[in-house]
Parts: sequence; C-alpha cells; structure tokens
Amino acid sequence: MTIPQSHNLPLWRTNGVVITSLLHAGPVEFLYYWFHRALHHHYLYSRYHSHHHSSIVTEPITSVIHPFAEHIVYFMLFSIPMLTTVFTGTGSLVSITGYILYIDVMNNMGHCNFELIPKRLFSIFPPLKYLMYTPSFHSLHHTQFRTNYSLFMPIYDYVYGTMDKSTDAVYETSLERSEESPKVVHLTHLTTLESIYYLRLGFATLASKPHTSKWYLWLMWPMTSWSLIITRIYGNTFVVEANTFGKLKWQSWVVPRYTIQYKLQWPREAINSMIERAILDAEMKGVKVLSLGLLNQGEELNRNGELYIQRYPQLKLNLVDGSSLVVAVVLNSIPKRTTQVLLRGKLTKVAYAIANTLCERNIKVATLYKDEYEKLHLRLTTKLKSNLILSTSCAQKTWLVGDGWTEKEQLKASKGTLFIPFSQFPPKKMSKDCFYHSTPAMITPKSFTNIHSCENWLSRRVMSAWRIAGILHGLEGWNVHECGDSMFNIEEIWQASLRHGFRPLTMPN
Repeated sequence: MTIPQSHNLPLWRTNGVVITSLLHAGPVEFLYYWFHRALHHHYLYSRYHSHHHSSIVTEPITSVIHPFAEHIVYFMLFSIPMLTTVFTGTGSLVSITGYILYIDVMNNMGHCNFELIPKRLFSIFPPLKYLMYTPSFHSLHHTQFRTNYSLFMPIYDYVYGTMDKSTDAVYETSLERSEESPKVVHLTHLTTLESIYYLRLGFATLASKPHTSKWYLWLMWPMTSWSLIITRIYGNTFVVEANTFGKLKWQSWVVPRYTIQYKLQWPREAINSMIERAILDAEMKGVKVLSLGLLNQGEELNRNGELYIQRYPQLKLNLVDGSSLVVAVVLNSIPKRTTQVLLRGKLTKVAYAIANTLCERNIKVATLYKDEYEKLHLRLTTKLKSNLILSTSCAQKTWLVGDGWTEKEQLKASKGTLFIPFSQFPPKKMSKDCFYHSTPAMITPKSFTNIHSCENWLSRRVMSAWRIAGILHGLEGWNVHECGDSMFNIEEIWQASLRHGFRPLTMPN
C-alpha cells in the first residue's frame, strides 16, 4: 500500500524469479548463518534463542516459536529479495508469493522431526546436498546446538566448518527406520464435506472440538469443493491418528469418501474395494484387529463386514463391527426402574439384539408400526414374545432411536422424554423439552496418549463404542470375528471395558 512500485505487479517475470533465487542463496542465507551463529553465543542464547531450543524434539509449529526480536530480524532478512525485485521493477506475484511459500514449507519441513527427503534425490544431483537441508540435518542442530546453523542451504556450514560430522550417518539411519505397525486399526471415513478440516491434518483448533458447523468454513467452499475432487481421485486410506494405551499401539485410518457417497448406489463397489485393500494392507502389516467405523460396516454395503470374511476365509486379522459393546452401552444408559421403552428406527443387528436383551430382562419393548412389530416378533422366542407390544401412542418416556425415524415422530414425544441413540450418527434435536444422549460412547482412560482430536461430534477423550470394541479385542486377545450376524458376549465386553478403565458417558438414574 505504501510502495508505489508494488502496485499492479505482473503474474510472472523470469528475471525477478532468478534475482529472488540468487539473493536468497547469497545475502539471505549468508546473513542468516552469521546471525544464527551469534544467537548461540551465551549472551544472546540465554536472553533470546534458548526459547526456540526449548523444543529438542521438534515439530512443525516449532519453526515459528521465537522471541519477538528474532521475528523482526528474520522478516528483515526475508524482505531483501522481495523489496529488491520490487524497487528494480523485476518483481511479480509468482516471485513474491512463491518465495514466501518456499520459506514456510522449508521451515516447517526442517522441524517436522521425520526424514522424508528420498536419498535418490541427492544421487541424481549430488550438489543438492549443499543447496537443500533435510529434517535430520536440522534435528541435529536442536540436539547438538553448536552445529548446522544454516537456514535452508547447508553450504555455509560446509564453508565455515560447522557441519555436524554425523549428519550423513543420521540421515542414512533415519531413512532406514522401519515403520511401526499397530496392533489395532480403526477404519472410519469422512462425514460432511467440511469434516476434512476437523482432522488433525486440517485445523488443530477445530480437531480439538466436537464437529459442529462453523460459519467461516463457508468462506472456504472453493477449497472444500477441491477436496471432494481430490478424494474422488485418491483411492487409498490414510492414517490420521496414532495412539498408545500401555503396550498397545493402534491407529485410525480414513477412507477418503464422504457420507453422501456411501448413501449412493453407484460408488459402493469402489468403496468396498478401498475397505478391502485397507484390510489386506493391515493384514500385511501384522495388524491383529480392524474395527469398522461409521458406514464402513453398512448392512447394504458389506453386510456388517461379512463380505470380506467370505472373500478371505483364511484372514488372520479379526474384523470387528463393535455391535456387542454398542448394545451394552445402550442397555446401561437406560434409566433404572424403566419398565417400557419405545424402539424406533431402522431394524439393524444392534436393534434386534437390544430388543431381545430387554425382553429377557422383562422390560416391555414397544414399536409404532406393524411391520416392525412382526419382524421383531419373528426374532424372539415364544417365552419373550409377550414383552413385545404394538404401541398406539408415544407415551413412553424412554425412546431407543436409530436411523430412519422422522422428525415428525420425534415431535410426538411427550415432555421429558429421553432419546437414547443406537445409531452411528446422532439424531437432529427437535424438542427443547426432551433429553438427548450422545451416540453410544465411553470416556477413555487417562493413560491414553496422543488423544489430541475429537471423534466426530463427541467431546475430547470420549470415544465411540465401535472404536473401543476393536481396542478391547486387541487388549484381551480375543481371536474371533464380530461381523455379519455374529455378536460377541455383551456382558463380557462390557465388563472388559470397565476393567480397562473406560467409563460410561452417561449413568442411568
């Protein structure tokens, strides 16, 4: 705004790009090297730079953690190429924005504490080792302190003899590090289009809170629409979270597809192929248990995972749909002294198990529609059929709800009704004078590590029953599949969850 030469810059000027590159390699890198080296003198280090070095095990955010005075100097250094090209009339939008992007990408990469630069790159062009640093190069600076001072180009460390002697060895060792294989994997998928921002890969602020629609995300719809195209092209699952619980290592993998795509008929074959590849990939990595989250276990999609067992009968990995723990959580959320509940929603494997168990406990199970009543009636033994009733009203104070029930039915509920979902997705809250439980979930033990993000609409450190079920199978070493029509012992898995420190999210009154 204050420099007239910066107005109406062209998109591209070759001479400006060349000048920017030369000025960075020369004055910027040279001045940064000596300034950085000076910061490690005891006087400046104790007063300024030690703040940055408090992070010995670095992460990308470390790259911008500096005292204010250092930030000012860095901005002055980085402004040299930009201001020079502007004042000489060689500046362009590409040279300026490209240079800022280069600084941020290289800065974050150098502090990521994970070696990702392939060795082949330096074999093809050997001089590159003087022109581009690696994460292992800069990690040595954070552990040794008196070596590897360069910004992004190690050439000045070579010239002035401050290159750490173990740099090449550490780089080689870092590349050879074997990938850690988890024992348990939870396979989920994206929900709404904006849910990609709620992953740890998206915005940390959003990831740490339950998934709710934010007004400012509407401003990002151009980028969001691109994510839909990218996920349409990209056909492999990716890791979004790695956690440990005692000696158990487990990960969360995401299928790059949205809920709306699962509900369409034509993408189902492709989605099934992705889930199948994820299962086989997990099998190759030595994973013992894979739990299917959200619609990855859809009855119409793969019959609660049974499709994969039929295709691969010799599968060593155990597939878990978590239905037994879901039933246990729902049953233990029903208020004590309840004598009758209304069951509403799509009749799934979970719904049948809930109805059967409640009837066994001599609790009346009511339905609103005759076809649902008849389907449930066929599943119950003669002894239990008397506890199943066809309701002519909506007077029950406890409703167990799944997918497929209407908002009109919800509004028929009397004041003070308690809605307990047994579905993967939460119901839309329509009645202000009624009470709503969350989808089946439990509070995780404090000994869980790396729980930095929320699971969909659940709060921090609250985990869905489907996900917990896979963890319990891994902890207990249960060598059985829980998919298709099969279901694990409800009481046994409930007691196991309590024994391992999981706690009910809601306690019955």
